[in-house]
Amino acid sequence: MDGNTVSAIGRGLLVLVGVEGADTASDIEWLSGKIAGMRIFSDADDKMNLSICDISGDLLVVSQFTLHASTKKGNRPSFLKSAAPERAEPLYEQFCDALEAKIGKPVGRGIFGADMKVALLNDGPVTILMDSHARE
Repeated sequence: MDGNTVSAIGRGLLVLVGVEGADTASDIEWLSGKIAGMRIFSDADDKMNLSICDISGDLLVVSQFTLHASTKKGNRPSFLKSAAPERAEPLYEQFCDALEAKIGKPVGRGIFGADMKVALLNDGPVTILMDSHARE
């Protein structure tokens, strides 16, 4: 890592997490379990059959309130659904801790609320949107 790099990972997942005002510990538990167990890495037959735990992969979690942008009206996005920073930061940290417990190793973290430059090499590309409020 260079002097400006906060965190970096090898093979694994970049998890962009947006905390919504209505999020709770239940959302953290569901989402962290889903991410740890989701079979999205290729097996020997090139089928998406392996989880992050199966490949001993890495996780990098970056908070991103803009995921909750509403673009319904006008041309300026609204972020009203995003939790205020004083509520969002503890939930972000709890989410990272829950992921660490589930995968059994440290999780790379961005700096909460910072303006960061995030680089991604997206394999596939595979990008999956998960909403803990749309579980059913």
